Amino acid sequence: MSKIKELAEKYSDYIIQQRRFFHANPELSLKEYNTTKALAEELTKIGVEVTTFPDYTGVIGLIRGGKPGKTVMLRADIDALPVEEKTCLPFASTNGNMHACGHDTHMAMQLGAAKILMDLKDELHGNVKLLFQAGEEVGYGSKYYVEKGYLDDVSAVFGMHIWSSLETGKFCLEPGERMASCDVFKITVDGVSSHGSAPHLGRDAIMAAASIVMNIQTYVSRRNNPLNPVVVSIGTINGGQRFNIIANHVEMEGTTRAFSKEARNAIESELNNIVQYTAKALGVNAKLEYDYVTHPIINEHDDLNRIARNAAVKLYGEDCLASMEKVMGAEDFCHLAAKVPSFFGFIGCYNEKLGTIYNNHNDKFDVDESTLHMGSALAAQFAYDFLEENK
Repeated sequence: MSKIKELAEKYSDYIIQQRRFFHANPELSLKEYNTTKALAEELTKIGVEVTTFPDYTGVIGLIRGGKPGKTVMLRADIDALPVEEKTCLPFASTNGNMHACGHDTHMAMQLGAAKILMDLKDELHGNVKLLFQAGEEVGYGSKYYVEKGYLDDVSAVFGMHIWSSLETGKFCLEPGERMASCDVFKITVDGVSSHGSAPHLGRDAIMAAASIVMNIQTYVSRRNNPLNPVVVSIGTINGGQRFNIIANHVEMEGTTRAFSKEARNAIESELNNIVQYTAKALGVNAKLEYDYVTHPIINEHDDLNRIARNAAVKLYGEDCLASMEKVMGAEDFCHLAAKVPSFFGFIGCYNEKLGTIYNNHNDKFDVDESTLHMGSALAAQFAYDFLEENK
């Protein structure tokens, strides 16, 4: 048995204990004050050097290796969701928020990896930074650490997400496109109001908005290459003043998702054309506002793909690897990946016998805790092997 695998099993109870503590005490994005304090205290107990921030939540731990070398970063996100928990677990949250996405497990697994790497620090050819990152759920929490220079000395970053549809005890560590971009838009339509009995005297903003919605769907079905999937969804539509008044104003909000950079970059101009020409044809004015939020997650670095896969096989054999479809969900790990070479994987927690069958973000989401030490082992092994290979 490898040293890292053995240490991970040794710390399994500790990892589960930490997961339960954070699960019971969730905090929302960028308000993770007690979580930050608890993480800093725990890292200090382990012997890790700790950095906190006067104007921001989250923690960075530093493990200095016994030998010179590069710096690799492991990342865990720490925020919860505004979900009322319905798991009936003895350590369930009671504050109206919930770790329904599994970030409690991410923190616990990373603390486990910290203990493993501290035990092996004299062997490390370089340093390991442990980023416990605030505000993933809002899509930009990771930007702070990039902008403040905390990744300037980092040569690679590793991230991993616990995943409800992946069988427990399995890793998905595949190359290529893994998670989609997430961008948001707002469409404003301005027409002319009139009495509902005389629509010809007005310019109907609701009818124009409906036409824009339908025409946007033709972009996905007819303009976009189906080999590069794109999703365009309208989530809200609001307008009108009264049942017998032709509406003069409508606002709509939506999101777009794409895997390829090329497909993503084409969406704004295509939507703007549809919005403008549909509005013109119907005699109204319309405006598209478009915000780029998160990039797609793409495992595009062959050396990191190999290190991650080999680390898992070294620990648990080929049978621990599983394939998984690409995910249309997004991850703000992308902002770290835009700064330094990266790898992003998934660890499964689906177990029918235990009832851990609900999707991430569900109010009954739970995990098979017996798999958590495996996540700690993989993160530690990746860091160890990256430093060893680049010494």
